[in-house]
Amino acid sequence: MSAVSCLLTEHQFLCSICLDVFTDPVSTPCGHNFCKTCITEHWNINVPYQCPNCKKVFYSKPELQVNTFISEMAAQFRQSAQQKASSSSSEQQAAKPGEVPCDVCTGTKVKALKSCLVCLASYCETHLEPHLTASRLKKHQLIDPVENLEGRMCTKHDKLLELFCKTDQMCVCMLCTVSDHKTHDVVPLKEEYEGKKAELGKTEAETQQMIQKRRLKIQEIKRSVELSKEDADREIAGGVQVFSALKESVERSQAELIDTIKEKQRETEKQAEGFIKELEQEISELKKRSSEVEQLSRSEDHLHLLQSLPSLNAAPPTKDWTEVSVRPPSYEGTVRRAVKQLEETLSKQMKKLLEAELKRVQQYAVDVTLDPDTANPYLILSDDGKQVKHVDIKKNLSDNSERFDHGVVILAKQSFSSGRFYYSIQFNSILFI
Repeated sequence: MSAVSCLLTEHQFLCSICLDVFTDPVSTPCGHNFCKTCITEHWNINVPYQCPNCKKVFYSKPELQVNTFISEMAAQFRQSAQQKASSSSSEQQAAKPGEVPCDVCTGTKVKALKSCLVCLASYCETHLEPHLTASRLKKHQLIDPVENLEGRMCTKHDKLLELFCKTDQMCVCMLCTVSDHKTHDVVPLKEEYEGKKAELGKTEAETQQMIQKRRLKIQEIKRSVELSKEDADREIAGGVQVFSALKESVERSQAELIDTIKEKQRETEKQAEGFIKELEQEISELKKRSSEVEQLSRSEDHLHLLQSLPSLNAAPPTKDWTEVSVRPPSYEGTVRRAVKQLEETLSKQMKKLLEAELKRVQQYAVDVTLDPDTANPYLILSDDGKQVKHVDIKKNLSDNSERFDHGVVILAKQSFSSGRFYYSIQFNSILFI
C-alpha cells in the first residue's frame, strides 16, 4: 500500500468540502467520498440532501458508510506527507522573528512563501505545491504571507470577509449582506481597497506639499534674518562713524547705540530660531505620517489596509504659516535718540544725521490716494484725492457698505500688510486716515 500511495498525489486524498486530507472518510450512495464531519454538517445546513460533487439529490438523508480503503490510504498518505515535509523542513532555514511561518510544517517552522485566503493558512515552498498543481486549489486566492488569517473571517458567520459595507464602514461576509447589512451599500473588498488606496495617495501628496511649503517658509525666514543683519550692520557702521568723530565725550553714547541695535537683532534672530524650530518639528511629524501613509498605501493586502486605516494616526496639528514672517526691526531714529542727549555739542552732526535718515527712508515712499467710497458724510475730498477736510453740514451720499457712518474717518485706496512704506501727512485742520 505504501508503494501505491507514493504513486498518488495529495489532491486525490482531499475532501472537496474542507479541501484537506480525508478524516474518517465516508461514501455517499452516488460514490463520492467526504470527511464524515464535513458531509454531516453540509447536510445539516442544506435540505434537500444533495451531493456537493455531482449535485445528485437524496430526498431522505442517506446512511453514510465508512470507506475503509480510502481511510487507510489517506492515513498512509498523511504519514508519508508528514515525513516528507519534516525532512524538507529540516533542510530549510527556520522562519526568523517577524517572518510568517508555514502552518503545515510540523517540525521546524519554515518561512511561508504565500498565504491562502480560502484555506486561511500560510505555506512554505514545499507545502504550497498543491495550490500550484491541483486544479481545485489553483482557484484559491494567494497573497504575500500575512499573520492572523483568522481575523479575515466573520466572527458571526465564520465566512471569509470579502465585502465592505460603506454604510457601517466595516468589512463583512456574504451572509452579512442578507442579515444585518441587508439594505446597506455593500461593495467588493477590492473596490473599496482601490478607493481608499487612492485617498491615501492623495493624503501623501498633500503631506508632501505641506512639507515643501514649510521648507520654503524656512528659506524665507532665513532670508529675512540676512536682510535684518545687513540693515543692522549698516546702522552700526553709521552710528560708529558719527560717534567716532566726537572722541571721548561720546564714546559711552556710541556703545549704548551699538548695544541697542544688536539687542534688536538678537531678538529678531531669536524669533526666527523659534519659527524655524517649530517648522522643523512640523516637518518631522509630517515625515513620520508620510512614512506611515506610504507604507500602508503600498500594501497589497486589501483587508489589512482597510482594517489598519482607522488606526492610522490622525494628521498632526500644524500651524497656518501663510501670514507668519520675521520682520526686520526698524532702526530709524535709534542714532537720533542717542545723539539728542548731546544736542548742545552735536547740533551740526544731528542735522546731517536727520538728512541722511530722511533720504534713506524716502526710498520706501509710496503714493497714497484717499478713497471717497469710505469717507464719512462730514468729510469733503479734493479732486485729486490727496486732501480732505471736515465740514459741519452732512452730505447726502449713496449707501455704501464700506463707508464710515459714525466715525469721522476715511481710508486710502492702497493697503499695506507687510514691508516698509513711507508717506507723510500734513494736518491743516482735522484729518482722519
